[in-house]
Amino acid sequence: MTTRLSDTSPVSEKRVIGNVLRGSIGNLIEWYDWYAYAAFTTYFAKSFFPTKDTTAAFLGTAAVFAVGFLMRPLGGWMLGRFADRFGRRNALVLSVTLMAFGSLMIAVTPNYNTIGIAAPILLLVARLIQGLSVGGEYSTSATYLSEVATPGKRGFYSSFQYVTLYGGQLLALGLQLILQSLLTEAQLTSWGWRIAFVVGAVAAVIVMFLRRGMDESESFKQASAESGGTGRNAGEQGTLRALAKYPKEIALVVGLTLGGTVAFYTFATYSQKFLENTAGIPRRTVTLILFSAILVAAILQPFAGKLSDRIGRRPLLMFFGIAGTLLTVPLMTLMGSTKQPVVAFLLVLAGLVIVAGYTSINAIVKAELFPTKIRAIGVGLPYALTVAIFGGTAELIAQWLKSKGIEEVFFYYVAGCVLVSLIVYGTMRETSKSSELEKSRGE
Repeated sequence: MTTRLSDTSPVSEKRVIGNVLRGSIGNLIEWYDWYAYAAFTTYFAKSFFPTKDTTAAFLGTAAVFAVGFLMRPLGGWMLGRFADRFGRRNALVLSVTLMAFGSLMIAVTPNYNTIGIAAPILLLVARLIQGLSVGGEYSTSATYLSEVATPGKRGFYSSFQYVTLYGGQLLALGLQLILQSLLTEAQLTSWGWRIAFVVGAVAAVIVMFLRRGMDESESFKQASAESGGTGRNAGEQGTLRALAKYPKEIALVVGLTLGGTVAFYTFATYSQKFLENTAGIPRRTVTLILFSAILVAAILQPFAGKLSDRIGRRPLLMFFGIAGTLLTVPLMTLMGSTKQPVVAFLLVLAGLVIVAGYTSINAIVKAELFPTKIRAIGVGLPYALTVAIFGGTAELIAQWLKSKGIEEVFFYYVAGCVLVSLIVYGTMRETSKSSELEKSRGE
């Protein structure tokens, strides 16, 4: 008799860990490629948007960053549907292939002085491809990690999605620190930033081959067998028609994501520009601050995920909602006025600790809402739409408000978004107690 992945035997647990590791490494590189753009914006902004005004240049790259998010819903739909019909593994291979192509495009695109307006246009196209990739990556990896995880440990194992998400950002910032020590500011601004995207493209190609050796999830195999197979024979697997039968779950995904995505992108990415451009802390120091804070946040994720397996998902979400609503404005106000690196580090870390109540379990909560046949598209599409509208525009809104001289309004905007999610957390059910993951596996 074949041992299923849900069994708790040592062999089964070893297979679970192996699949989680291989899936997570791929996720790590995907998010490295995505965040390399944010990390190196300060160096290549004027290459594509030449101006003497630093804020204006940042505004241009922030706009491209935001537009890239518009492709994430399309990626969540296309690759989510693909994953529900043809398998999680195949979708994960496809997503990392797209990311490799997008990163290579950014690496080789000439600057504005060489090819004029074509430079920012090509940058935009590359970012759109990356947005398509990461939209599908999130939905499929969140689904895959949740499905292959051992029952009773799903919160712990699925938390590694954000460990690797943060890890990707750490790799980008770590490479930035290395390049800052090896190259001059002029060299980094001229051509050194391109190294980051070459590294990302090569790593993504390696991951493409690595992912081909992963096991398909047993949940998907079972659902495919029950519906008549994959591809054209998959019936309603991964269709919008099937997803439309779950309007309450879709609304829940939107509501629980809204505040989390805005707070995450505020503390994890925008804080880099905020500390440099508003607080006036030197660029290399800011990189060290963000690297250190994100490292601690990454380590925290599995502990929070494991805690959710013991006490439930909802208490962690409530912690994030209450703390995020009450503390975002004072944290951001202090960050904008401090000149002390240690204080800035503690403030950024405080924000990321609060956000951990959302990031550590958001993947498993969404996966627990939907049945296997539409889990990837159910997790990915409403999430990607919410992230595109609110998460992807967070930095753009912040930079625009700063250009108007009313930057502090952004602090209240973030707190308000978290408050909306807090209302959702207060009314939603405890998903771990009525998980579709367990129902779909007959456990």
